[in-house]
Amino acid sequence: MTPPPTTPTPRRTLFSRGSWTETQRVAEVLRKETVGGLLLLVGTVVALVWANSPASGSYAGLRDLVVGPHALHLDLSLGQWAADGLLAVFFFIAGLELKREFVAGDLRDPRRAVVPVVAAVGGMAVPALLFALVTAGDGDATRGWAIPTATDIAFAVAVLAVISTHLPSALRTFLLTLAVVDDLLAITIIAVFYTDQLSVGPLLGALAAVAVFGVLVQRRVRTWWLLVPLAVVAWALMHASGVHATVAGVLLGFTVPVVRSQAAGGPEAGPGLAEHFEHRWRPLSAGFAVPVFAFFSAGVTVGGFSGLVESLQDRVALGIVAGLVVGKTVGILGATALVCRFTRARLDSSLSWWDVLGAAMLGGIGFTVSLLIGELAFGAGSLRDEHVKVGVLTGSLVAAALATVVLRLRNRTYKRLHELEQVDEDGDGIPDVYQQRPAG
Repeated sequence: MTPPPTTPTPRRTLFSRGSWTETQRVAEVLRKETVGGLLLLVGTVVALVWANSPASGSYAGLRDLVVGPHALHLDLSLGQWAADGLLAVFFFIAGLELKREFVAGDLRDPRRAVVPVVAAVGGMAVPALLFALVTAGDGDATRGWAIPTATDIAFAVAVLAVISTHLPSALRTFLLTLAVVDDLLAITIIAVFYTDQLSVGPLLGALAAVAVFGVLVQRRVRTWWLLVPLAVVAWALMHASGVHATVAGVLLGFTVPVVRSQAAGGPEAGPGLAEHFEHRWRPLSAGFAVPVFAFFSAGVTVGGFSGLVESLQDRVALGIVAGLVVGKTVGILGATALVCRFTRARLDSSLSWWDVLGAAMLGGIGFTVSLLIGELAFGAGSLRDEHVKVGVLTGSLVAAALATVVLRLRNRTYKRLHELEQVDEDGDGIPDVYQQRPAG
């Protein structure tokens, strides 16, 4: 007896277009991050020009100006307030975004989540390995192994917005989700590997404040004069515990509900407070917190071309450049190719592997979190920290330049295809390219 024919299992598609709701939400996020990236670039340029001008002393004086109550151990310099305080807002948004993606976004489907997760892991593991190889034998340098593992989504999206007018939206979505997972891994690294001294009492107090915050937002309390002071208490206690204070921002973001609970009418009743908070706080994060942090962190005195060459002779700086430029590209592209190979998936028909290569190169723009990890590893204002800044700036600029070349060429290809598909010489309202296709 002849067995019945079997229907072949369809091959899964990588980077396929998500749902309409998710596509619209991603587009809105990318528009805000693009503006934030441009402001971040302005802050960086102003800091570099000022720090290398005859008035460099005034820049250092402003950055190192100490403000805050000494009794609460919050007498911090303005640079520290930017790194510990303002970036907590950035990581709060990251927490909201992470929860949104994995609870109600397209990434709640494990089959869709596996690609950016594996790509992010590869994009962090390979740069860390390259950094370790370059700095092998220098015990102090190994503390900076995590510096080239981060991707700055604001900078990357700003570059993508400038160079790509016709690139598929699936590529932008992949870059955003990759950076979201990257943020989660970077936060974990900061909390686990860059906490030297831990005070249990303040840590428990911080977690208690986060728990109370979570209970209130779960009950849809949005009174700012109650939630904001509670969040500040959680941040201050986290800072006192020895864990980097930005971790409090992530934990607070995780507590915010993405959809309404069944008791509140079910998910169909409307979104949770996460969407409300994201709309309220993302402009502050992208438009103020991150650019100000960049202003206070990127102002390194290079000392001309000779000073730049001298800084890049430090194996820490070389390891950062190698990790951002080579490691990120190899890690992201290689991990994505492995997923494609072992799951027998294929790229979406709207994309080419050249597009994935360009996105992987954009992942090498590691700025905000890379500078933060550099300060944690070697101490703000130290000689090695200055070399870290040179390495991060150099590596990010080289990665951005290479990605620009690749994606600009791809953009021209998609532009020609778009123009061809719009040709309608006979005026019948149907693009000629469709009429020229053979039947069947």
